[in-house]
Amino acid sequence: MPDAQGLLPRIAAIVLAAVLMTAVFATGNDAEARRYASIVVDANTGRILHGENIDRRVYPASLTKMMTLYMTFEALQRGKLKLNQRLKVSRRAAGQTPSRLGLRAGQRITVKDAILAMITKSANDAATVLAEAIAGSEAKFAKRMTAKARSLGMLKTTFRNASGLPNRRQLTTARDMARLSRALLNDYQAYYRYFSTKRFTYGKRTHRNHNALLTSYQGTDGIKTGYIRASGFNVAVSVKRNGERLIGVVFGGRTATTRNKHAVKLLNKGFGRLAAREKAKWPRQYESRWPLLDAPLPKPNPMRAKQPPVRTAKAGPGTATSGPSVPTPPAKPIVANARQWGVQVGAFSALNAAQNAGYQAAAVTKLATNRNVTVVRVANDKGAVYRAWLSRLNERQARQLCNELIAKQMPCALVLPSGEVTFKLAAQ
Repeated sequence: MPDAQGLLPRIAAIVLAAVLMTAVFATGNDAEARRYASIVVDANTGRILHGENIDRRVYPASLTKMMTLYMTFEALQRGKLKLNQRLKVSRRAAGQTPSRLGLRAGQRITVKDAILAMITKSANDAATVLAEAIAGSEAKFAKRMTAKARSLGMLKTTFRNASGLPNRRQLTTARDMARLSRALLNDYQAYYRYFSTKRFTYGKRTHRNHNALLTSYQGTDGIKTGYIRASGFNVAVSVKRNGERLIGVVFGGRTATTRNKHAVKLLNKGFGRLAAREKAKWPRQYESRWPLLDAPLPKPNPMRAKQPPVRTAKAGPGTATSGPSVPTPPAKPIVANARQWGVQVGAFSALNAAQNAGYQAAAVTKLATNRNVTVVRVANDKGAVYRAWLSRLNERQARQLCNELIAKQMPCALVLPSGEVTFKLAAQ
């Protein structure tokens, strides 16, 4: 009997330990589930072949460097940087935490070596060097990164640094990273080849590319991996086979190995769907079943026909509405500050289309930022029209901005302090 009495506490302790361990793993699984997102896109057509949590905001980690590289390629193409140009390493860049190349303050590194260090080693110090060379400081560069994201349609992405080091406000989505991957492929084909670099030698050390899929999965030619504790293991990958190309993005892997295996599974499924499409010749079903990564937006028309007058006391220039709950307009436009002007860059039947047009217009001008974007809801007999405005401007700024947009072949109409929208005065 004493033996039995001694055994019961031991059994209870074992059961309790098992329960506690189950709870721990459940919590871990829940955390992984919350940061998981994935997407597979047909790069040639933009069709989404697989998607799960594609608009969930997650931490990009070193996938951030894809945008840093996009802007570096842009600077190279515009002649603002040269591949053999030697950039000075600042004290701040040299002090970045790993992963890093080990650069020292005062040292110089070529633009090409900085690019390859980012792609293979995912070097945070190299990312900071490039950011400072392009914008003067990493903080200014991060603002430009976010503006560029908006212009590419990455409406749910915000950047706070050039490397992807932890920042709770640096967020993206699987859909947005697929958009960026496709933009890198389409906009900078001459530089995209750097993403297939398997090894990079700097000084006396050779660094292997962190993207193991380059050697383990047939047809892989880029793009980038990433990891911070808050995000798990992430990857954006591009694979080309027999004239077809898929882009896959996975967030929230438990390990690099499980992330890669999951990415391969999704990509195999994507190639299978493309093969089925070709064999069965079902383009109509393909187009209707798989939505576009970037759905076509209505063509902006700043003076939409038969558009009712603005009727809101809170919709004048200077009043921003950033969410779906746009105020219903009353009878007459009243502007909070009679000296404020604005420009209208489009009128749409959908709120997100108006927001997108506003962000894109702000990204290509020198006089506006995202804070200038205002969406005005105008009720009509068919529902509502959403007007995209860039507001908080004086008359000189509004006219200058409108001329700048027209020069870029973008639509523009002036918004007077009264709330009246006129196209006639726009180009004067």
